[in-house]
Amino acid sequence: MINGEWAAVRVVVCPDKFAGTLTAVEAAGAIADGWCAVAPGDELVVRPVADGGPGFVEVLHASLGGELVDVPTTDPLGRPVTGRVLIVGDTAYVESAHACGLHHLAAHERDPKITTTAGLGALVNAAAGAGARRAVIGLGGSGTNDAGAGMLSSLGLIAYDASNVVLLPGGAALRACVDIAGAVRLPAGFELVGASDVDNPLTGPDGASAVFGPQKGAAPADVAVLDAALSHWAALLEQGLPGCPKGLAEMPGGGAAGGLGAAILALGGRIISGIDLVRDQTGLDAALSGADLVITGEGSFDHQSLRGKVIAGVAGAARDLGIPCVVLAGRVTTGRREQGTAGVTEAYSLVDHLGSIDLAMAEPARGLRELASRLARQYSRDAK
Repeated sequence: MINGEWAAVRVVVCPDKFAGTLTAVEAAGAIADGWCAVAPGDELVVRPVADGGPGFVEVLHASLGGELVDVPTTDPLGRPVTGRVLIVGDTAYVESAHACGLHHLAAHERDPKITTTAGLGALVNAAAGAGARRAVIGLGGSGTNDAGAGMLSSLGLIAYDASNVVLLPGGAALRACVDIAGAVRLPAGFELVGASDVDNPLTGPDGASAVFGPQKGAAPADVAVLDAALSHWAALLEQGLPGCPKGLAEMPGGGAAGGLGAAILALGGRIISGIDLVRDQTGLDAALSGADLVITGEGSFDHQSLRGKVIAGVAGAARDLGIPCVVLAGRVTTGRREQGTAGVTEAYSLVDHLGSIDLAMAEPARGLRELASRLARQYSRDAK
């Protein structure tokens, strides 16, 4: 209390997207509206965040400004779409999901044996053409499993089969590769950085095909085919691509976005934490200083959320500063013990609040506003 009045509560609102319903910016706005409806005198710091998946470019543009460049490209099945590249100084931020995202595919079209990352190559080329010296590529939400072979082909590296025919798109075709030719056409010194929410390797039981292939449409038999194909492809890159590191198939982060991480590593790039990058670039850590409460969230708060994703990064930072952290999510399947270990104080589900999955999908903004108003009544000193 200051001069007989309660001091305003400082709340940092920093959710990720609610996949299929709200962007991170929209989710943050709904939470802020709900809080302000009950406690308008409090200080709200709104910092929508992303971990490298869908929304990566939008979140960074909201914080950094810069120039958004529309780029004609193709989706995982080769159909025309428009992607966006964010230019900030000499750095380009690229979202792989703009070209390779699972959201481009209807349920019956999901088949990682044939989907391709070729469209991402157009976005990287556009970044270089705009004068950038570095492309930071958000990795996540992909509908592909071709180890970045499509992207590499768009950049100039071509794969051939035993009949000297260019390979068909997709991860399964890589098992027939016997030779790679050409060279990657990027400016000398151009740097590639992958921003990822996972550290899985390219192959094996924790690899791209086994862990993420099924959610992209891979049947059990497909997983074995794809894993073998990607292992074969990694060996060929080690032999035929100058500068490709040894042990590519086992390198952490290589399995991100269906193996796009491995393609970046093969070109001499590096993989970094997407949420750590966004925390830094959006000034989230500075915003947390002096906060009384942090509200974060995403569509599904599950065990994967606690492995390098937004909630893990935000809650961990809040825990280290001794700040309560509340998660608002479409659904919550984590237990209280693992939530607490990660730094989460409380977690609320839109499904539980609204009463059904259908309502949670249909009216997520309303649900977030209502839950945020409830939190304001609980935490604010200025609640109506």
